[in-house]
Amino acid sequence: MRNKNILITGGAGFIGSHVVRLFVEKYPEYHIFNLDALTYAGNLENLKDIENHKNYTFIKADITHEDVINDLFIKYKFDSVIHLAAESHVDRSIKDPLAFVKTNVIGTMNLLNAFKNCWNNDFSNKLFYHVSTDEVYGTLGETGLFTETTSYDPNSPYSASKASSDHFVRAYGETYNMPYVITNCSNNYGQNQFPEKLIPLFINNIINNKPLPVYGDGNYTRDWLYVIDHAIAIDLVFHKGKNHDTYNIGGFNEWKNIDLVKLLCKQMDIELNREEGTSEKLITYVKDRPGHDLRYAIDASKIKNELGWEPSVTFEQGLEKTIKWFLNNENWLNNVTSGQYKSYYEKQYN
Repeated sequence: MRNKNILITGGAGFIGSHVVRLFVEKYPEYHIFNLDALTYAGNLENLKDIENHKNYTFIKADITHEDVINDLFIKYKFDSVIHLAAESHVDRSIKDPLAFVKTNVIGTMNLLNAFKNCWNNDFSNKLFYHVSTDEVYGTLGETGLFTETTSYDPNSPYSASKASSDHFVRAYGETYNMPYVITNCSNNYGQNQFPEKLIPLFINNIINNKPLPVYGDGNYTRDWLYVIDHAIAIDLVFHKGKNHDTYNIGGFNEWKNIDLVKLLCKQMDIELNREEGTSEKLITYVKDRPGHDLRYAIDASKIKNELGWEPSVTFEQGLEKTIKWFLNNENWLNNVTSGQYKSYYEKQYN
């Protein structure tokens, strides 16, 4: 393997931090540049264990700032980009859709332009890897799976913004012959996830005996992917994926929300030495959110057949690992939910 300067955007976030760690530790001949704006979901505590590695550099920057991104490409000559930085929470997109357009669309455009201009159409041994979501495909009925050829049909401002960014990446590939790969993943879960998402939110609420808000009747179905398995898949696609191709990454793990929540409650009662059924009493059904997709389910057979990837854990195993991590890292959870780490970054990097 030859030396590379790899830019990973959103590397202080949930998925990004696992990808950064994997690449820093596995590929000492690569230099990994972690670019993150350190918004509410970005946390450098996620990367304390590798922050002093010689092949790792953190850059505090925002992908929506075009001039800054251009200057960074000129300075460091990134020959590869793994683009994870994104606004990703559907509920937030409903309240503030423009923020999702700025980050997910304009931010991606800034990276594409900087990458194109930096290499002036000489893309030998270069790659723009765009990480997307299964939500761009819209919703499924009770049967069927999303494949790489499923038509896009986004239903929320979040998924619409991600769909738009996917289209721009493909357009730059066709128009400028820019090398790219795109992966569309299912719902991630695991260590270091910010507690606005279902699993860490409910773990935190159960710890503190707070209600567990379940939308509608709880029968919305999602496919769940353990974040470490996702990072391994990204590594495989980065090194072995076909240029100008798309891969769906899923956990082969469909769960109705209410069944997932009940499993989580059961495992939490065991870990907290509570009487069985204690946590389940916290379940509270709340008004459904607008445009709520009924079911997502990914057919990940392409990445399995072409690259040999498949999940390493069952959902029950991954959930147990996740619960144990949060219970063993309550200081991390408390700092994130209190906002103490954010004020520190404001003082440190202002």
